[in-house]
Amino acid sequence: MSESSNPLGTFLRARRELVTPQQAGIPEYGVRRVPGLRREEVAMLAGISADYYLRLERGRDRHPSVQVLESIARVLQLDDDHFAHLMTLVAEVPRHRRARPRRQTPPPGVLRLLGSMAQPAFIEDRWFDVLAVNPMATALSPVLAVGGNQLRDLFLDPAERALHLEWEQVTECFVANLRQAVGTDVDDPRFIELTGELCLGSPRFRQLWARHEVRGQRGTPILFDHPRVGQLTLNRERLSIDGADDLKLVVYHPDAGSGDADKLALLAATAVPTPGTAAARPA
Repeated sequence: MSESSNPLGTFLRARRELVTPQQAGIPEYGVRRVPGLRREEVAMLAGISADYYLRLERGRDRHPSVQVLESIARVLQLDDDHFAHLMTLVAEVPRHRRARPRRQTPPPGVLRLLGSMAQPAFIEDRWFDVLAVNPMATALSPVLAVGGNQLRDLFLDPAERALHLEWEQVTECFVANLRQAVGTDVDDPRFIELTGELCLGSPRFRQLWARHEVRGQRGTPILFDHPRVGQLTLNRERLSIDGADDLKLVVYHPDAGSGDADKLALLAATAVPTPGTAAARPA
């Protein structure tokens, strides 16, 4: 059964395989055939029958109680983000959902703000497609251009990988956030197109996607190795636009008075003015 037809079971199985018997407090005896916990071990620790847990994983029961989900979440050691995602997998979803637009248009006022900012900044949607940029963003990374996709570039572009000195941590964060953003909307055409391309082209993406990590992006420092100014650390902030979940304003800024601020100023001298809504580059 595919992930789209049984999202709850797919998620439970993936997370079960990441919890070792030692982490769960179960003594290990002999050779184990499966990674992580067995189904019956999860059921025992959660205080439910093995048959009922098997029905959950196989998609035969899609309406467990909150108490059951809390017990399973405790055994699988799910944090708040993962538990919130788990709850969306059992929520009632209308059979005929209104299709989301393929690409949204950022509000004119936000575009003017973007163009006035001295820090690298751009607007993205929930698939990490770049909708608008300012010149400093493109100076920081040439792939930050309208029509680009950050996930595709992170996993498939060697130059973008070299730019990120902590590439493994960055890719893990992006994939976990994509899981949170997609929720149960796994039949979205853009989602299918993007994840299909990445699964085919990147073993790293396939590995991370199979883990079903779920995490929202929060403000964090990012370490770059820029070909013009060398290593610099910039704080990455991701802000909702007009309260919308699908559009984010992303800003990179240095600590005030730091050497990173000096390097960013040097980089600014090389930035070439470009419109914030330039034509999309070819895919």
